[in-house]
Amino acid sequence: MHIDFLLKVFEEAGDHEALIWKDQPYTYTWLLARIAEWRDEICRQSVPPGAVTVLEGDFSPNAVALFLALVESGCILVPLTPSVAAQKQEFMEIAQAEFTFVATGGDSLELRRLGRSADHPIFQTLRQKNHPGLVLFSSGSTGKSKGAVHDLSHLLKKFRTRRHNLRTLTFLLFDHIGGLDTLFYSLSNGSCVITVEDRSPDAVCRAVERFNVEVLPVTPTFLNLLILSESFQRFSLASLKYITYGTEVMPESTLKRCAELFPQVTLLQKYGTTEVGTLRSKSKSSDSLWVKVGGEGYQTRVVDGILQIKAESAMVGYLNAPSPFTEDGWFITGDAVEVDGEYLRFLGRKTEIINVGGEKVYPAEVESIVQSVPNVSEVTVYGEKNPLVGNIVCAKVTLQEPEDPKQFAVRLKKFCRERLQSYKVPVKVAVVETKQHTERFKKARRA
Repeated sequence: MHIDFLLKVFEEAGDHEALIWKDQPYTYTWLLARIAEWRDEICRQSVPPGAVTVLEGDFSPNAVALFLALVESGCILVPLTPSVAAQKQEFMEIAQAEFTFVATGGDSLELRRLGRSADHPIFQTLRQKNHPGLVLFSSGSTGKSKGAVHDLSHLLKKFRTRRHNLRTLTFLLFDHIGGLDTLFYSLSNGSCVITVEDRSPDAVCRAVERFNVEVLPVTPTFLNLLILSESFQRFSLASLKYITYGTEVMPESTLKRCAELFPQVTLLQKYGTTEVGTLRSKSKSSDSLWVKVGGEGYQTRVVDGILQIKAESAMVGYLNAPSPFTEDGWFITGDAVEVDGEYLRFLGRKTEIINVGGEKVYPAEVESIVQSVPNVSEVTVYGEKNPLVGNIVCAKVTLQEPEDPKQFAVRLKKFCRERLQSYKVPVKVAVVETKQHTERFKKARRA
């Protein structure tokens, strides 16, 4: 039984709330019964163990129950959400999907057979072990989608240890390692998972107030938008105990502002990757970007300023890319870090560093300063080639209120010169009207 420990928790939790979906509660007793029904349906539909099965949906009760039933049945899951609609066919082809459960309205899911046979050697390895699998997609530095395959028996191992029972909102998505980490952490502790279809600041704050959310796992981009929207003033966030953040570098200015606005809340930086899962972490303080990462099953080291991780829960491999592991099993994350004893400070992706006349500029540092300029809503800092110094720093800015672009650029540069070394000050400033984040509320750097 791959999820025996979860089923035991569910039995103990009984009539306690497992999920809130569309403002309606679903108990652990209901979840247990629905898993059993899906288990029977999987058998009746002749979906064999080891079948590569796409599950299209979000954190709906039916989708969660089906996810767990497929794990218990030993299938290889490929969760997909509407946020990847444009890449759906690409992902299904990379994953060699054999079956798909498609949302057909409300919380209904319909099985479709795709007439394909998945024969990738990684899938064969999982089948030989009779282990369930998980396929998640990440983008490399070139933007090409990579299918990472996990052995779910290894990925779920850390959730066998019971921890804190806290009401948690699922902000990160169903097909994201952080979103699944939130789900399994909550269910393994008999907690209540509060789902939201709309992830706008108002909708999220409304859910926190209505359902007494204690843990809010979000992105730095969302926290910046939350501050600008002032939604926290329209709704009570008194129930919140923790705000966890990750998936991208946190601007220091945003973190300090959050610490000021929510003094009763512990702000905790999380870290994980599609390839190795989510590590346990401990921030030095709520307003500090220094964090310890690791925990049981994880080792970390820093080589040439880049974080490397060795993990029991590391993926088996990519379906369509070379192995990113060293010969001795370390995953090279590509994340540049500073080290202070046991603590790390994340500076940004190695591929995003801007080299100005031999000096390194990390976009997140400049973005943190620009974000503090009055009237700035969002900013993305990037490099542009220059024949004299190799690269120059550029900034793309979205404003809260209309302002003359030339006058704004002068004001921004003056603000930055007073706070940054000269080579870090943006040379080019473009004012844009479009939003600069994805549907996952993460900075859209490639765009």
